[in-house]
Amino acid sequence: MSLLEAIRSALSAIGANALRSALTMLGIIIGVAAVIAMVAIGSGARERVDSQIKSLGANLAIIQAGNVTQGGVRLGAGASSTLTDEDAKAVAAEVEDVVASASVITTRAQAVYAGTNWSTTITATDLDFFTAREWGLAEGRLFEPEELRRGEIVAIIGQTVAKNLFGESDPLGQMFRIRNVPFKVIGVMSGKGQSALGQDQDDVIFVPLDTGRRRIVGRNYARDRSVQTIMVKFASEEAINPGIEQTRALLRQRHRLTEAQEDDFIVRNLTEIANTATAAASTLSWLLAAVAGVSLLVGGIGIMNIMLVSVTERTREIGLRLAVGARQRDVLSQFLIEATTLATIGGAVGIALGIGAATAIARFAGWPFVISPQTILVAVGVSGLIGVFFGFYPARQAARLDPIEALRRE
Repeated sequence: MSLLEAIRSALSAIGANALRSALTMLGIIIGVAAVIAMVAIGSGARERVDSQIKSLGANLAIIQAGNVTQGGVRLGAGASSTLTDEDAKAVAAEVEDVVASASVITTRAQAVYAGTNWSTTITATDLDFFTAREWGLAEGRLFEPEELRRGEIVAIIGQTVAKNLFGESDPLGQMFRIRNVPFKVIGVMSGKGQSALGQDQDDVIFVPLDTGRRRIVGRNYARDRSVQTIMVKFASEEAINPGIEQTRALLRQRHRLTEAQEDDFIVRNLTEIANTATAAASTLSWLLAAVAGVSLLVGGIGIMNIMLVSVTERTREIGLRLAVGARQRDVLSQFLIEATTLATIGGAVGIALGIGAATAIARFAGWPFVISPQTILVAVGVSGLIGVFFGFYPARQAARLDPIEALRRE
């Protein structure tokens, strides 16, 4: 029997018991649909995590003020300003493979323009910040070195601030106030979107570092040239861990810490955090797919069961075929093809339902989803393999029937 004839015979047998065949395929349909939908949603979530983390910039380490002990009392992380401009400059000059080392101070304040106001994050920083964050301008310009040196009252605003404070008018060149200090808009940043923690990164106003210290944040920072954070960008991911160790040693030396004293700063590897988050999202995606794959196992058992019933019902037919010269492998291949056809048709229907389910879930919940051709090909291949695996035993039982005994059965 040729392959085409075997497929035609399999389709005829499936069509002769359409309802039973449909119910048999149901397990495969549900399993494939669940796998496609879960992998699509999981992949979309992983891509969202990746994009949010990448928006922070690549190969970053963050240095923050750490714990300080006064009179035997541990004040906790960030309780005192232990980092300065000079620390940032020293890191840039003495640590290998540092591309940028930015001093940062942040606070929240009300920005006022004409009859409109908006509460936002004020970030006082220098030019290295934009290099570290890989953040470009939509229009206008960045701070000039002379503006940073003199502490000019100029500002660069994020997209969210531009929309809520200035509306449809062009913000460039406009004057607005932060805590009664007038600022001139010289630039508008390109959009960054939400961070991995769900914060709007575009809801920000950047001002020169010294301006922020003297005019907005307060005199304590201005007096000792303190900063809250130093953002360090390295040349490559491989350079981060060695660079962090060099940075830690350098800052301990600069802060005159003895071996018995703990660090008065905290260093965080953002790339390591990013990789962990991506791995967690990927693991969750495959875990969901594995749970959904249980339905495929149930569907395969259903195919085995119905094929065993089919062998029992068609015993005389099998005996007749064997009696007129059909070989055992012909009978084996016929039932294997029938089981594989059942599984493949179920897989195709499941793929269509899975894509539909992923689309519906994504639209309802506002989640992203990604359906790759590889996932669809794997689903089709797995469906076929299930048909072969679970159909082999019934097919072998059919092929091993004795023709004489089969013909005698009623």
